[in-house]
Amino acid sequence: MKAFIYGTHGAVISDVAKPQVKGPQVLVQVRACGLNRADLGMTKGHVHGSAGGAGTVLGMEWAGEVVEVGPDAKGVKAGDLVMGSGAAAFAEYTLADCGRLFRIPAGMDFSEAATLPIALTTMHNALMTNGDLRPGQSVLIQGASSGVGLMALQIAKLKGARTVIGSSTNPERRARLKDFGADIAIDSRDPAWVDEVLRATGGAGVDLIIDQISGPVANQNLAATRVLGRIVNVGRLGGSHGDFNFDLHAARRIHYIGVTFRTRSIEEIRDIFTQVKNDIWPAVESRKLKLPIDRTFAFADIAKAFDHMEANQHLGKIVVTLS
Repeated sequence: MKAFIYGTHGAVISDVAKPQVKGPQVLVQVRACGLNRADLGMTKGHVHGSAGGAGTVLGMEWAGEVVEVGPDAKGVKAGDLVMGSGAAAFAEYTLADCGRLFRIPAGMDFSEAATLPIALTTMHNALMTNGDLRPGQSVLIQGASSGVGLMALQIAKLKGARTVIGSSTNPERRARLKDFGADIAIDSRDPAWVDEVLRATGGAGVDLIIDQISGPVANQNLAATRVLGRIVNVGRLGGSHGDFNFDLHAARRIHYIGVTFRTRSIEEIRDIFTQVKNDIWPAVESRKLKLPIDRTFAFADIAKAFDHMEANQHLGKIVVTLS
């Protein structure tokens, strides 16, 4: 089968053996894939958790049709149309754990489905499980114009947040944030953004920050969070290191939580998928939760898709389709 692999000459489409199912796995014929920022790093040889490096079939998010199930796979059968996340997605066939799948809702095509699994699971877990967002509270999404950021805005609004604030450093994308649930859109490079957040929250600061930027905004986040508020660190788009005001953190008694799928067990990941199904799935089926597709590429042009991602001018998801 054809797959997009990182090798000695970079990331290229190559021929590899079709994977074989075992245990609770299912074999999926991939029809569409969603690109994610971590994928871009792995095309340059970076490691993401246990994935990456020479010989790696790239990709983490896909939609397709189940063609075979392992002996211990439950709740799924050949012919089911599914979307999911996991390793080796950029290929004609991929393996997935049976508990790391969503059924594609009626009327949803493969391209739309391929935009959803990582955004839904990442941000429902960050907002609801770790962030403990409650109706009437205020939330700031740092890096809100990314695919997962746009989903975070929508989930926060769906779950009853009183004030939803989103940040983007790009003026065109920042202007679009209100289309996805933001009440206020800020520029995190503007030194006055903390004052803007404080004005919007009566001087107290937000109840919750979902931070995808880290590095340069770490201390500003502390200043923009209320006493006994929460910060959930999801990403490090602005850098993985930076100055941190421990005194301000202590004075405001902020709960600071780091999250990642890289160190989660398959049991934890299955639980996250179940929580999404139990809590917000009707909003997915009704398309109340959805992401825009910025551009679609054929699998043969996947390298061009990554060039488009690296240009960093897109809003929403970049999708690659397989016939």
